[in-house]
Amino acid sequence: MKGRDKTLMQQRDAKIYERYYYWTEVKRLRFDDALHILSTEEFFISESRVLQILRRLISSGFSLDDGKQLKPCLFRGFKSLRHVAKP
Repeated sequence: MKGRDKTLMQQRDAKIYERYYYWTEVKRLRFDDALHILSTEEFFISESRVLQILRRLISSGFSLDDGKQLKPCLFRGFKSLRHVAKP
């Protein structure tokens, strides 16, 4: 079978959610610090990809095995000043 294994990707995504919950809710780190740790020390994928995964799981109502859920991430990225209308 070629391509990525969907089961492994789902397990990885669940583990990312679990670890993000740990860093933000248990250890009380800021979300950007937690994203950096997940990206560079634990899963070795970009911070933007970690954020995409978390947003998808949170919006779908994903919860940990014990039923704990995360609130949606408020960070939506940086806004460009190029889109500001000129008078």
